[in-house]
Amino acid sequence: MNKGENFHPVWWRNHLRGYGYRITIARQAILDVLSKTEDHLSAEDIFFAVYKKHPNIGLTTVYRTLELFVQMGLIYKFDFGDGRSRYELMGGPKGKEHHHHLVCTECGRVVDYTDFIDDELELLRRTEKELSKKYNFEIKGHLIQFYGLCESCRKKKEKIIE
Repeated sequence: MNKGENFHPVWWRNHLRGYGYRITIARQAILDVLSKTEDHLSAEDIFFAVYKKHPNIGLTTVYRTLELFVQMGLIYKFDFGDGRSRYELMGGPKGKEHHHHLVCTECGRVVDYTDFIDDELELLRRTEKELSKKYNFEIKGHLIQFYGLCESCRKKKEKIIE
């Protein structure tokens, strides 16, 4: 089956059923939208995409379903400082590879950062290990976001200063 209509990997089904939830049309539609994008979508973005095919699914259902999926570990929820939560599927097109985010505080652009160097990976491993030991805490994962100015916004600011 291609990534077109009704693409539902087995792990989604098993994950939902493992938590005792049915696979409803709304849940399928939301997972379909998230599986087909490279973007970090807001609940409203997801709602509008779902609404095109399923106008009977409301925004409240989308919000509730997204929160359920976050609690279940199916999706990530991010705050990039723009006042809107953004969502990304774990195991989807981008979720397959662990990544961090570079967030431009001027234009809101979000860059997925995956090309880690060995020193960065070693620092993360040591940090997780030490935090686990210090706080007797089992770390399951982490999310890192760096905030600053993208090249385009930096150049615009430099022109203003000149």
